[in-house]
Amino acid sequence: MDKMIQILVVEDDNDINQLLCNIIRKSGYLPQPAYSGTEALLYLDKQAWHMVLLDLMLPGMSGEELLARIHELGPVPVIVISAKEEQRTKVAMLRTGADDYITKPFDIEEVSARIDSHLRRYRRDSTSDARSRQLAYKSIILDPEAKSVTLGAELLSLTAREYEILALLMSSPKKVFTKANVYESVWGEEFFGDDNTINVHMSNLRSKLAKASPNEEFIETVWGMGYRLKP
Repeated sequence: MDKMIQILVVEDDNDINQLLCNIIRKSGYLPQPAYSGTEALLYLDKQAWHMVLLDLMLPGMSGEELLARIHELGPVPVIVISAKEEQRTKVAMLRTGADDYITKPFDIEEVSARIDSHLRRYRRDSTSDARSRQLAYKSIILDPEAKSVTLGAELLSLTAREYEILALLMSSPKKVFTKANVYESVWGEEFFGDDNTINVHMSNLRSKLAKASPNEEFIETVWGMGYRLKP
């Protein structure tokens, strides 16, 4: 199973939610069920996701409202799965930012195929973008092509792990990344709760940023949750 791919399933019907979660598991990914828009927003604020499967008729916050919030947090593929069959609804969701629209009742194999297709395209596009696009946050410039980081006029000397941690945080500046997110993304291995490795690298990265810009704090700890770039 690919421990790296985590998919948020936002569906208030328990049977449909569990069916979608089973489809995701059989495809080798990790599902996280959410049964309302407000519950989904808690998960979205807590960590980064590789994909969201989204129903529209939800308690707490509609799927339409949630879709707008998802894209405020960063790029992530969204597949709407809804009983709303009206063409204008499909067009509106696609224009709002949904990557695909599947009408209920759905075919299990089709859902599985579309998940795989969008994940492949998203990862391919992300890799292409990362190779060519600089990332900027406050006075930090990260250049993926040169594998360099500058803060103001100073070129920082970062280790490979420190660079990857910073690149991860800068890829979604508003996201809170758990220690598991950081470890599995940067080290490419399953996280078993050993905080020391992450703590040391995060501390070293913060020290180097602070040395280059003593009056600015770039990375903050969200207690009980993880790390993100300081707003």
